[in-house]
Amino acid sequence: MRVFSGPDELTKAVGDHLGYSDWHVVDQAQVDAFAEATGDRQWIHVDPERAKDGPFGGTIGHGYLMLSLIPALAAEVYRIDGVRMGVNYGLDKVRFPAPLPTGSRVRAGVSVVSVEPVQGVSKSPTR
Repeated sequence: MRVFSGPDELTKAVGDHLGYSDWHVVDQAQVDAFAEATGDRQWIHVDPERAKDGPFGGTIGHGYLMLSLIPALAAEVYRIDGVRMGVNYGLDKVRFPAPLPTGSRVRAGVSVVSVEPVQGVSKSPTR
């Protein structure tokens, strides 16, 4: 676990590879729960019997499920002390180049590529 004392210290880590999370199995129960939460109940995700004859030989995890795991996986690798909270500002490019068969193990590798201040973002919440 790499611990940063604040955003300024994180800036000093640009270019560093911080490490890897533990391995996590993406099982059918998790895929089903994600399908229920999002309303994306496409058979390729939630119907193991039908998916056996599909293009991947079984069910696959949703791309957005994989994306949603990043905060929890990254939290196993690093944290930033001295901040009240972090907010997901957005993504520049996201692609899902390969299916993730249900039952697969995943982990996150974390590198600090850049740290940039976000212009126009309030430092205190408004009502």
